[in-house]
Amino acid sequence: MKIKPIITAVLLLLFLSSWDSKDKLIMSIAGDWVVQLDSTDIGLKNGWQNMSFKQLIKLPGTTDDAGLGTASKLKPALEKLQMSHLTRKHSYLGAAWYTREITIPDNWKGKELILKLERVIWKTNVWIDGKELQGEQNSLIAPHYFDLSKYLTAGKTHRITIRVDNRKLFDISVDNMAHAYTNQTQIMWNGIIGKMEIEAFDAVRIANLQVKPEISTGIAKVKLTLNNNAKNTKGVLRITAVNKKSKISVATFQKEIQIKTGESIVEADYNMGKDIKLWSEFSPELYELKAELKTGKNNSNASVDFGMRNFSRKGSVLTNNNEPVFLRGTLECNIFPLTGHPPMDKEGWRKVFGTAKDWGLNHLRFHSWCPPQAAFEVADEMGFYLQVELPVWVLKIGQDQKTTDFLYAEAQRMIDEYGNHPSFCMWSMGNELQGDMTVLTKLMNSLRAKDDRHLYTTTSFTFEKGHGDWPEPEDDFFITQWTKKGWVRGQGVFNSESPTFNKDYVTSVEGMTVPLVTHEIGQYAVYPKIDEISKYTGVLEPINFKSVKEDLERKGLINKAADYTKASGKLAVILYKEEIERALKTAGISGFQLLDLHDFPGQGTALVGLLDAFWDSKGLISAEEFRKFSAPVVPLLRFAKATYTNDEFFTASLDISNYSDTVLKDQEIEWSINDGNTVVASGNTKSAVSIGYNHKILDINESLQKITKAAKLTVTVNLKGTNYKNQWNIWVYPQKQVVDYGKVVYTRSLDEAYKLLKAGKKVLLNPDWKKIKGIEGKFVPVFWSPVHFPKQAGTMGVLCNPSHKALADFPTDMNTDWQWWDLNVNSTTLITDGTEGGSPIVEMVDNFANNRKLASLFEGSVGLGKLVIASFDLTTDLDKRPVAKQMLISILKYMNSETFKPELIKNPEVLKSILAEQKEKGKEAATSIY
Repeated sequence: MKIKPIITAVLLLLFLSSWDSKDKLIMSIAGDWVVQLDSTDIGLKNGWQNMSFKQLIKLPGTTDDAGLGTASKLKPALEKLQMSHLTRKHSYLGAAWYTREITIPDNWKGKELILKLERVIWKTNVWIDGKELQGEQNSLIAPHYFDLSKYLTAGKTHRITIRVDNRKLFDISVDNMAHAYTNQTQIMWNGIIGKMEIEAFDAVRIANLQVKPEISTGIAKVKLTLNNNAKNTKGVLRITAVNKKSKISVATFQKEIQIKTGESIVEADYNMGKDIKLWSEFSPELYELKAELKTGKNNSNASVDFGMRNFSRKGSVLTNNNEPVFLRGTLECNIFPLTGHPPMDKEGWRKVFGTAKDWGLNHLRFHSWCPPQAAFEVADEMGFYLQVELPVWVLKIGQDQKTTDFLYAEAQRMIDEYGNHPSFCMWSMGNELQGDMTVLTKLMNSLRAKDDRHLYTTTSFTFEKGHGDWPEPEDDFFITQWTKKGWVRGQGVFNSESPTFNKDYVTSVEGMTVPLVTHEIGQYAVYPKIDEISKYTGVLEPINFKSVKEDLERKGLINKAADYTKASGKLAVILYKEEIERALKTAGISGFQLLDLHDFPGQGTALVGLLDAFWDSKGLISAEEFRKFSAPVVPLLRFAKATYTNDEFFTASLDISNYSDTVLKDQEIEWSINDGNTVVASGNTKSAVSIGYNHKILDINESLQKITKAAKLTVTVNLKGTNYKNQWNIWVYPQKQVVDYGKVVYTRSLDEAYKLLKAGKKVLLNPDWKKIKGIEGKFVPVFWSPVHFPKQAGTMGVLCNPSHKALADFPTDMNTDWQWWDLNVNSTTLITDGTEGGSPIVEMVDNFANNRKLASLFEGSVGLGKLVIASFDLTTDLDKRPVAKQMLISILKYMNSETFKPELIKNPEVLKSILAEQKEKGKEAATSIY
């Protein structure tokens, strides 16, 4: 053989069990290996021994880590390939052969030797000293195990060779988007990224240990799978549990059992005693259950962590330990941009769960994949409710029997490896599955029959005709965007309905018999944060970010990049807030799943997060502010609208969502309305706040007559003595105002405007927004990604300078807020790329796939004349549209003032192109993007 010896020394890690048993012997085979890539399968055709192994590699690790494979030659460009996802610096797809020498300890003679390879994509085969082991492993979510007993000799040195093939083995995914096997988020790496070890066992061993808690009886039902490679024998089974926090042990269970040759199942009821500590998000009490089996000189032991909890449902309400639960969740789509794969250590997952908890969440959904052991362990410790999914996202479920068989096998492996974890609460068969739904139901029912420690659903939403708008008959819970009675997420209403804050989705969920969780709410795109580029120091290069940066530099817009991020991000914040609050306000909804709290850098660069892909804040809102509307207890104000005139009353009622573990008895509640400087109104009351949803705690009915000029007010509700408070903005405008044009001439005709400007007039040009060229005016920003969903208007919100004199009488921040709704939806956004000179007063942030100069309010001088172009409606029903009226008044005051000295438009003829008439188009429907 031409295998070059590198390192033959092996680190032996010998662990004694907590019972002083000397049977638990583990040898790590991590470290230096040599690797040979083999994309054309020469190793199988001509014998891998004839290949020249020269390349060192560290395992655990990947070929990407080692810089092996085809180097990327992509250059920044706003093209689909570059903008689809982060780019692997080195790509490799095919077989790779890994080899090294190992020395087996002398005291392992006669033992059963099991190789464990944790987390591999996709198929592995193993050779010992050139002899291939029968069988292969192909799990995407569980360790690969091989029995080496017949091939290794104690006290001798052997060569172990592992062939890893990361090519697609089963049809589990649409366009390779399922997050268990994809280049969209994690990458299709080749290697082994988790534990690599050989464990030595006696002839009789505990192969698997499962614990089912029963809190009603105080019993932990224990199920052991035994492997006996010897004759039938007797043994003594001992079981003990210890509370991991208090270190207090529960009484020992001991019993003599008969052990048959081969595989057998032994079950036992373990009494947890009187002082049982239950597991929940508020008290994540964990127990370690230890099982020891003694058969003469043989000794086998196993231990697992579990929690005494009963995650269930009562009608349409999720419960844990018989108390109502509301899931405040986000997705985890295998997004780890430094490594391209999930962390295999607990520290990496503490970053994920710790950040999610800091932002008020208690739930993560693992979209079309199952995380590794370390993720479950951290979730157990921190009290997170997890939804885990099989590695599948297809539109033709049931058509390929091999794929179906694979899913059954993966499901069993999930039970065996992760089923004990109390955080593993919910199980979906996959994401947005379509095809033969009966296949999914059969699969789901088979799993529930085996393991009822989790709640099950057939799919996390579906577009399958005849499905998806109501639960499947066998579902324990239901995940959806809409029901047959209406939407349950803001995508369908925020752009088409005038802002109102007294709405919920009660009508949509009426008659629902199982808990409903809203599917992937949000998806509001935020403009790329250009300074994030420097954070990509690992195996992935942000060509997509660099493409945007280069385009901005070429167009002279790079100085606006930070403002684009901030303005679009602030808009996303207010939409996420209302999304969450509407879900919380709906009796019959048991939770939400955001898409996403953090960025999704694939599927067209879907930067929909308030955090970046590294789980770091973008500075758009603090975790403390976010927790005001995403926490166990949330004050929720119901009021009819965002904008008022000062002859109206502000009328609201307070609800409180309390999904903590405590009734708030005689709780003092304070409220106030503030204009930024002074308190306009305030009040307080006392009320008991029970666990669950609390309606009509108090009413507010305050006159707005004190407000004599246009103002933004903040309404705040505080639960005194707690950390729970919330706030909302409203806008008030004087009702009795006269629109004074002064020396400004208003026109809707560009030709007339040219004539007036030539005569030296001040001109407010307000063309009919329904008939001019441009982009559909929208309140909501890009949905998901302008690259993935190009059939959308694709703007990302208002960007303006609040201190501009034209806005002096129009209270606004630099970004869109609810008061902009009327103006934005009744407008056409102008594309002003061709202008030379002039300047926008109100810009619209363009999507990052185009980066055009956009505006809805633009000023400039033409000859001796001065011009303002407003492309939103400033004429229709102004007495019923106080925001439009106030904008018009503010513009006119500015134009009639001495400060109105706009920059010269050097090419005024370009306005003919910008404002060209076109056929009136209707508004884009919310579902048209699909």
